[in-house]
Amino acid sequence: MGHSVSEPGVSEPGLLAARVSTALDAAMAEPVRAFAGKLAQDAGALAVLFYGSNLRTGELEGVLDFYVLLPGPRESGIWPRVSYHEWDHDGRVLRAKVATMALATFAAAASGDLLDTTIWARFVQPCALAWSRDDTARAQVLDAITGAIVTAARLAVALGPDRGAPEDYWRALFRATYQAEFRVEKPGREDTILAANPVHFDGLLPVALDHAGIPFTRDDNVLSPAMPAAERGAIRRWWARRRRLGKPYNLVRLVRATTTFDGAARYAAWKVERHTGVKIALTPWRERHPLLATPGVLWRVWRERRRQRV
Repeated sequence: MGHSVSEPGVSEPGLLAARVSTALDAAMAEPVRAFAGKLAQDAGALAVLFYGSNLRTGELEGVLDFYVLLPGPRESGIWPRVSYHEWDHDGRVLRAKVATMALATFAAAASGDLLDTTIWARFVQPCALAWSRDDTARAQVLDAITGAIVTAARLAVALGPDRGAPEDYWRALFRATYQAEFRVEKPGREDTILAANPVHFDGLLPVALDHAGIPFTRDDNVLSPAMPAAERGAIRRWWARRRRLGKPYNLVRLVRATTTFDGAARYAAWKVERHTGVKIALTPWRERHPLLATPGVLWRVWRERRRQRV
């Protein structure tokens, strides 16, 4: 079997950034770029990222996922602001769920400086730059995504085995982050992520470790990172705090979203009709009070489904 040793700085400087740059330029359908441009113009954004299953499949059905990144200083409190949008583009209705936040906050979260675990765990996965104001904004996004990958890789090594395939480290990372968040995921979700994005993750960990200055040996597809015990302990303590606060933090974020999710009623009505076939009329009251309207909507869905079965 082949055997190679990697030390910090052996790989070409900027290799990870070059890889991220290529990924950000991923092809996407023209309507997606048009929608991103509209969102950017409406918000006065610096950049718009596109991610999720529609990026992978190239389809326009369902809900497109965007992050709209704004100018200005880091936000305080809970972020991002989430909204739902529908747009008629050349006779076709496009739907999008949009997270909006300052690029400065996004970059800080990606680097691991904040308590949030969602940004770097999400953006170590594939994303593409659907729109940017200029080259400076693009460079800032590239730096942030590179930072997210390095943050994720460092934690993956700290939580993963002493030696193993790259997939073993990514599995350890995603398993830990899902357990720390206030949401229900089926067992094996980490395998689904890796299986859905094999090209993205192929070779990513060694490049990220080189960028982070973490030496490792490699024997075919088996890596043995040489992370010093002190560094590993510091990263685990960093993670332990975020793990403890993860569920409460995400619960607060979910509660906040029930009152700040712009277009929540339209989004819920679309989801109900898509999954049950029951069309929900959007009255002004339901638009203003989506939470209060929920029991009545559920009752209507139950009654309609029962009628259909009779």
